[in-house]
Amino acid sequence: MSGVAVVTDTTHYLPAGVVSAYGIHQVSLYVNWPDSQEREIDLPSFDAFYDRLRAARQLPTTSQPSVGDFLAVYEPLLDAGRDIVSIHISGGISGTVESARQAAAQLGDRVRVIDSATACGGLGLMAMAAAKAAREGGDLDVCAARAQETRDGLTLWFAVDTLEFLVRGGRIGRAAGMVGTALKVKPILSVESEITPVERVRTSARAVARMVELLRSLHADGTDGWVVQHVQAPEQAAKLVEAGREIFGTEPVIVSEIGPVIGAHVGPGLIGAGAVPRALVQ
Repeated sequence: MSGVAVVTDTTHYLPAGVVSAYGIHQVSLYVNWPDSQEREIDLPSFDAFYDRLRAARQLPTTSQPSVGDFLAVYEPLLDAGRDIVSIHISGGISGTVESARQAAAQLGDRVRVIDSATACGGLGLMAMAAAKAAREGGDLDVCAARAQETRDGLTLWFAVDTLEFLVRGGRIGRAAGMVGTALKVKPILSVESEITPVERVRTSARAVARMVELLRSLHADGTDGWVVQHVQAPEQAAKLVEAGREIFGTEPVIVSEIGPVIGAHVGPGLIGAGAVPRALVQ
């Protein structure tokens, strides 16, 4: 067993098999409906959540883990003699990393908390990189540095079907300037600490085409550890995966669906793609 444990939160949306294989530990965020609060990690079906979201007059809210939630994960790992690298969704769009910092402050210097300044696939790749370094015998400093190196090498874009959910959920960030023209376009965005605009395209087909162009540019730059994620858009995601295989000549690092905590804020129809150097994560 490695001397360093990697902890992240549930907004990475790595496939369950990857989480298990890399030995990554998770702290769950929450989904709040008017009549219930549920831990994201306990939700049995993303499909059931999105069916309810489409029909809802009032959008659900989401909330960060408590300090106690982090302590419940950290303390057994520390008691087992392991140091911890804890990597979390950007502090620009969630208070999760601040809860992690507050918990770590109670436990000394054996917990290193990292604000990923990204989300979803980017966060997942950082956790994978840190876990790979830990498996190879890296200490706390090495594992934290590997996570940051992965973030520095990351390019990740996503296209949303509409900005409605981001606006209603208050997570619009620097993409606010797109709102006035977004009814007739498909915004392409990124997360650079907060939601950041990249460009506008007019159709879903063009959004997929731009993601393919992004993958081609990443391949040309030698950034070969590619990923695809989506929200209730399996056909578009499959097109991206097919194109990625042709471009890179390899399988993606991950293909997965984004779950309720992020999905509540972006809505169905999102597609995303990006890459880091594969050697960092596999």
